Amino acid sequence: MAAAADAAAASEATVGATRGKGTAVQAWKVVVGWMCFLLQVVLQILRGTPSWAQLLSYVGLRHPLLPSSSTSAATSAAASIPFVPLSTEEVPTDTPPPCQKESPDKLIVVLDLDETLVCAYETSSLPTLIRSQAIEYGIKCFELECTSLDKEVDGKQKVNHVTVFERPGLHEFLQQTSEFADLVLFTAGLEGYAKPLVDKIDVHKKFICRLYRPSTVATEYREHVKDLSCLTKDFSRIVLVDNNPFSFLLQPMNGIPCVPFSATQGGDNQLLGVILPLLKQISLQEDVRPLLYETFRMPEWFQKHGIPLQPNQIL
Repeated sequence: MAAAADAAAASEATVGATRGKGTAVQAWKVVVGWMCFLLQVVLQILRGTPSWAQLLSYVGLRHPLLPSSSTSAATSAAASIPFVPLSTEEVPTDTPPPCQKESPDKLIVVLDLDETLVCAYETSSLPTLIRSQAIEYGIKCFELECTSLDKEVDGKQKVNHVTVFERPGLHEFLQQTSEFADLVLFTAGLEGYAKPLVDKIDVHKKFICRLYRPSTVATEYREHVKDLSCLTKDFSRIVLVDNNPFSFLLQPMNGIPCVPFSATQGGDNQLLGVILPLLKQISLQEDVRPLLYETFRMPEWFQKHGIPLQPNQIL
């Protein structure tokens, strides 16, 4: 009987040890899982912005300016915005006066702001790694104060502090392009943020006109679409350069998509090496749309994303 009791006790001890070992292994797996999760969070914080591949992923065309992807443009575009300084509420405003062309034959080049000419971050949350990488790459930056729609506790207008990084070649690009084209700034940003920023980068007054968020329109497919008809009724000599292809929704054959810009991109040469040569080429065309259509096939891109082609979008 004693031997049987000893055997039973030994068996229970073995089972207990096995269970204990299994519990320990399970606990260890949980710890490892949490460590991996925390490491991913830390890496995201250090990166501060989406990876270069993620920034390119939402565009969806096979072209040097427009890499291919099957992901949703709207979701990825929203995720790629590093800083939204102002409220998303619309600001009531009168219709802006039409821009006056310097010459009837001059090309009109409409330029987006964020992630096309610059990228901006809230200064207080800007990761040190991003700033150090930008300095290492020689990317110029400046600090900016801009007003917000939000109010402080005491009722005063809230002021946001922003760090703005200039895309390499920005000032030379504006200077050279203004020699053969009329430049227009068209941003979906609100004026309280965008106006002081553009004042800093356009010290030589190269833009003949500036348009802000209230000048964009809402469609059944996307909001904040940039309708070029507010600038001209003749679309043969006007182009829009923008990192968000949905900005071209109403005039897809007038769009020039560019690679989004972030402060962690070393060796960026989009403005002087890609966009400027294309603008010079199309400035010689009587009608820019055939060449842009052959280059980017934007109407087909919209159809691919479930947005039908309109009759006025066909040459």
